[in-house]
Amino acid sequence: MRTLSKRSEFLAANRGLRFPMPGFVLLVRQRGDADDAMGIGYTVSKKVGNAVTRNRMKRRLRELCRAALPESGVAGADHVLIGRPGGNDIVFAELGEQLDSALQRAAKKLAAKAT
Repeated sequence: MRTLSKRSEFLAANRGLRFPMPGFVLLVRQRGDADDAMGIGYTVSKKVGNAVTRNRMKRRLRELCRAALPESGVAGADHVLIGRPGGNDIVFAELGEQLDSALQRAAKKLAAKAT
C-alpha cells in the first residue's frame, strides 16, 4: 500500500466513485496502470474541528484502513477517506462496519463497470 501525498492524486481520486457514510466519505478511483498496489489518502477539513480533533480523526481513519484495506480494498485503485463532522463521536467498531460496507459497494460497482 502506498500513501497518496500529491494534490493531483487527491484531485484525481475526486473524479472517481464516491461512497458517503455517516463518519466519512470514501473515494475510489481505478488508476488504470499495471500496478496492483493500492493507494490510500486521508483528509479532514477544518469544518470537522480544531487540529486536535482533525488529527484524532486521521489516526482513526488510518487504523481502520490498516485493518480493512489489505483484504477488502480494490487492487490497482486509489482510496481516499474524507473525515466528516461527528465522525469522532461514532464508535470505532461501527466505523469499521461502515468502511467494510463502503468497500464492498465500491468493489461491486467497479466490477459492474468493468463488464
